Amino acid sequence: MTEYGRGPGSEPWHPEDPLYGDQGWDGQQAAHGQSQYGGPQQAYPQDPYAQQQPQQMYPQPQQHQQYGSPQDPYAQDPYAQQHDPYAQGPYAQQQPHDPYAQQPQQHQQYNGGWDTGQQPAAMPPYDGHAQDAYGNQSGGYGASHDPYGTPEAYPPPQPPGRREAAPEQGAPRTPDWDPDEPEEETHPFFTGVDDDRDVRRPRDDDDEYDDDPRESRRGGDSERRGKGKKKSRNGCACLVVSLLLAGGLGGAAYFGYTYWQKQFGPAPDYSGQGSGSVEVEIPKLALGNEIGNILKEKGVVKSVDAFVAAQTKNPKGKSIQAGVYVLKEHMSAAEAVKMMLDPKSQNLLIIPEGTTNRNVYKMVDTKLGLKAGTTKDVAKKNVGDLGLPDWADDDPAVNDRLEGFLFPAAYPVTKEMKPEAVLKKMVSRANDEYGKVDLESSAKKLGLKSPWQLITVASLVQAEGKYKHDFDKVARVVYNRLKPNNTETYGLLDFDSTVNYAKAQSTLDTGAVSDLRKFKDPYNTYYVHGLPPGPINNPGEAALHSAIKPTPGPWYYFVSVTADKTVFAVTNEEHERNRKKYEQEKSGQ
Repeated sequence: MTEYGRGPGSEPWHPEDPLYGDQGWDGQQAAHGQSQYGGPQQAYPQDPYAQQQPQQMYPQPQQHQQYGSPQDPYAQDPYAQQHDPYAQGPYAQQQPHDPYAQQPQQHQQYNGGWDTGQQPAAMPPYDGHAQDAYGNQSGGYGASHDPYGTPEAYPPPQPPGRREAAPEQGAPRTPDWDPDEPEEETHPFFTGVDDDRDVRRPRDDDDEYDDDPRESRRGGDSERRGKGKKKSRNGCACLVVSLLLAGGLGGAAYFGYTYWQKQFGPAPDYSGQGSGSVEVEIPKLALGNEIGNILKEKGVVKSVDAFVAAQTKNPKGKSIQAGVYVLKEHMSAAEAVKMMLDPKSQNLLIIPEGTTNRNVYKMVDTKLGLKAGTTKDVAKKNVGDLGLPDWADDDPAVNDRLEGFLFPAAYPVTKEMKPEAVLKKMVSRANDEYGKVDLESSAKKLGLKSPWQLITVASLVQAEGKYKHDFDKVARVVYNRLKPNNTETYGLLDFDSTVNYAKAQSTLDTGAVSDLRKFKDPYNTYYVHGLPPGPINNPGEAALHSAIKPTPGPWYYFVSVTADKTVFAVTNEEHERNRKKYEQEKSGQ
């Protein structure tokens, strides 16, 4: 038999090779020159590969060595029997086919060349038992023998993909978990276990305690109570989660509804006419949203959008003017707009045209609830800090430097305001109105020395003219009397209004002319020639424009016959006739 696995030039196998030690389990070490089974060793001098024989893949049936070839390490089968008493039976020549066993073959004498045709060895006679390739007998006639069926045999060969590592002897392999049992929840949130020292027990059905009455004697009730406690904790956890989810959904719904209301719903608004009282000041050129913000801050309306919507809806809503309004708290936006359009709701300090400063001071004291004379003292003390222009005359003969600069208008005033603040507003308004016209150039054209004199003329027009449609002619009378070539009055204005201002009075009966000529006062135009030192009141816009653009005419005199009629005259004779006629008509009534 040829041995595979040893190439030319390699050493022949020796019985003491560590691969098999001393020839397996039952083998005996052969002496030198003697075969494994006691026969003489036969050499093959002509075969260069005599010492190199191939290794068989499967064990060969035991044969007696017929030739003196070297020992084959695979010829000895540890599982084959040395002596088979049944090998010579009558049925020895019949052997069942074993797919894992090779047919026995005989070694032929090597003749120095390659011989591929080998004859099978003669089968032993059949002895009534089947015999396998290893010489073992089968179970009986016609039965096949499984060479891997004994406990001592190796398992049959398996494909590489299905091979498993052999388990340790005496320790059967068992899985450490049951794949059919569901995994038990161990998180404390669901189990209800608060202490890490608690020992978890396997989950059992409640029926086990009912079926086995012995459990109650061994503490089954306590275990059931423990399980019930855990279940109740699990239920509480689920309840908490449900409440959190419900709260989250409720919060999202609330914020969504609020957003929808802000974007698409009606603006928040109060209802009704409100209650209480609150003063609100609206600045100049304030728009609807600005007014709404002020009202919201004061607590009048609930939202800016509600006020803007109400102002837009009201046909007169855009006519709301600057000023101080006395409103109520928590009013509906529509009621707030309606009340602001009513002049009675405005908390204003109204200065009529032609009002003297002494009367303005009294009005401010009354409006602010101050002691009489407080505003007059403040005006005299702080006159230089109230915003007068540079051309305002500081002549010591001027009775009040602020005269003519407390412009007649409606001023929003609250009780929290100071007199200085009110006076500054009036002076600022006068500067704005005077700045609309060119006072300096107009004064030069009219033969006046300064804008201060132009305002003084306007104050005289405001005081002497009772009606606006007469202001232009009254202004012409003033300028005609100021002419140096005036032969009617000789430069005297002779106005009763100046006497009243000088005496701080208001009357039509100022006295006889002879007596007025003797009244020595810088503001008495019966005594002094030309204009008084300064304005005698605060003229309005109409009087100012008439003083700038008087109607041309030769008039030196005028007399108011009726409330809507003023008679102008050129000469004194004509004037006297007109005056006498006026007195007769008045006495005849």
